[in-house]
Amino acid sequence: MSWEGFKKQVNRATTQVMMKTGHVERTNDRDFETELRRYRTMETAANKLQAEAKGYLDSLRAMTASQMRIAETIDAFYGDAGAKDGVSRSYKQAVADLDAETIKALDGPYRTTVLEPISRFCAYFPDVNACVEKRKNKQLDYDAMRAKVKKLTEKPDKDVTKLPRAEKETEMAKQAYEVLNEQLTTEIPQLIDLRVPYLDPSFEALVKIQLRFCAEAYSRMAQVQQYLDADTRDQYAQGMLDERVEKVLEEIRGLSIAGSVV
Repeated sequence: MSWEGFKKQVNRATTQVMMKTGHVERTNDRDFETELRRYRTMETAANKLQAEAKGYLDSLRAMTASQMRIAETIDAFYGDAGAKDGVSRSYKQAVADLDAETIKALDGPYRTTVLEPISRFCAYFPDVNACVEKRKNKQLDYDAMRAKVKKLTEKPDKDVTKLPRAEKETEMAKQAYEVLNEQLTTEIPQLIDLRVPYLDPSFEALVKIQLRFCAEAYSRMAQVQQYLDADTRDQYAQGMLDERVEKVLEEIRGLSIAGSVV
């Protein structure tokens, strides 16, 4: 940082302190403040959307990975019994196909149509924030010069050139502030209004991708269902599966090695 830049930072920090003590009057623009609050709300929501969109893809991978571990464990648990009717092997294959084909097929389109557009939208925020910070600095410079002119007007200096020079610097500071203030007050609402038409295609793609995943998962699990015992399916549909489970538990408790279990 240059010496001139350092001095500006010190002067601006001093101005902020004097504003808090009431020695410098702060310039207020209600229109800008309103739009800035709207922008901050959108910025927070967009950044959260970006994080959640990435989390969704990570969750799908984690879910299918967990399904694979469950399928492998069930297949090992069933052993030869599962191999005879094919149910455990069928479930394991269905989950493997879901992971290998569906998730991998959705990964690329999801990144292209959902993640990347959202990330590009969020990439504008640092530039906007830099402009907002620059406006704040120009406002501090302007307010400091106004306070200086006011002081010189109330208590004239021996050097009669100080007041005209300060007034000129104040006008220059005012112009620099107003140009940036007008630009932000005009363009921030435009950015906010563009969020919906920009994100609409990504939202549509998200719904379609979720639909495809759910449909694929349902289709593959439906194929496994044919290997399940017909009585089991009927009892489940009629809400009688609990009775069957309890009957098996009774048989287990009847075993001498499990008779002591309450």
